[in-house]
Amino acid sequence: MRAVVESTGLVAKVAALLREVGGMGPSGGATSDLARAAGIPRPTAHRLLGSLAEEGLVDRDPRSGRWFLGPELYLLGSVAASRYDITGYAQDVLDELARSTGESAFLSARRGDETVCLLEREGSFPLRSHVLREGRRFPLGVASAGLAILSHLTPAEVDAFFCRTELGPWGPGHRADAIRERIAVTRQNGYALNPGLIVEGSWGVGAAVFDRAGQPAWALSLTGVESRFDGTRLPELGTRLVESAYQLSKRLEGKAGSPSTAPDTATATHSTRKRTPSSGKPSSSTAPSDN
Repeated sequence: MRAVVESTGLVAKVAALLREVGGMGPSGGATSDLARAAGIPRPTAHRLLGSLAEEGLVDRDPRSGRWFLGPELYLLGSVAASRYDITGYAQDVLDELARSTGESAFLSARRGDETVCLLEREGSFPLRSHVLREGRRFPLGVASAGLAILSHLTPAEVDAFFCRTELGPWGPGHRADAIRERIAVTRQNGYALNPGLIVEGSWGVGAAVFDRAGQPAWALSLTGVESRFDGTRLPELGTRLVESAYQLSKRLEGKAGSPSTAPDTATATHSTRKRTPSSGKPSSSTAPSDN
């Protein structure tokens, strides 16, 4: 029994490291940063990353020492894409959202108690942000995409989420009672709003996209600076986002070969308890924005 428990713990550590490497994006991640984000000791992280590199699952830049997802993951992902990837169905929807609103548009997928950004399109508005990017993860309820998904879960599922998830590191705006209030507003409006709770002055609007089983498996979101989400424009953005999310949901429902349910939407397979906002700092040369 002890060997089984240790083996399960090892797999969890490896999975956490791979998620953090992917979340670092094209700049990669240093060993110490990956270890801290994954919640494991640095020597353990270094040893595991070295073993993963031998299998081609991660790759290390010999000059910078930073880690990246490896070629073997690319090959495995190419096979898995035929079952789980919906970006081909969503590209023109994101293109139109970004074109018509001028804001950056994103597609995120639910993974257990988190969302991960799958696809992004920049709008015409000149200010940019690096808070949200392809591969970046947020706990449900923290940003607009995750809040939109969380708001469409059953009351029992929402209660269970708060029992197993600690969002305190994200600030007082992410207390359970505050998120529950935003869930109620989201259900009333049909879209979720993040009024600069991750980065001050950076706003986001999100709407849930449903799989063929009627589960909130993905979300579309728009991000921008606060002045672009004022009282008169916000309802227009929200309505447009909801319409686009409905369009994508119906498209997925009618497309043969699209996933009947997204992976990991029914139950959580990993906890967000140790995830912190430390890796989401925006570039100093751009305006901050969250999803």
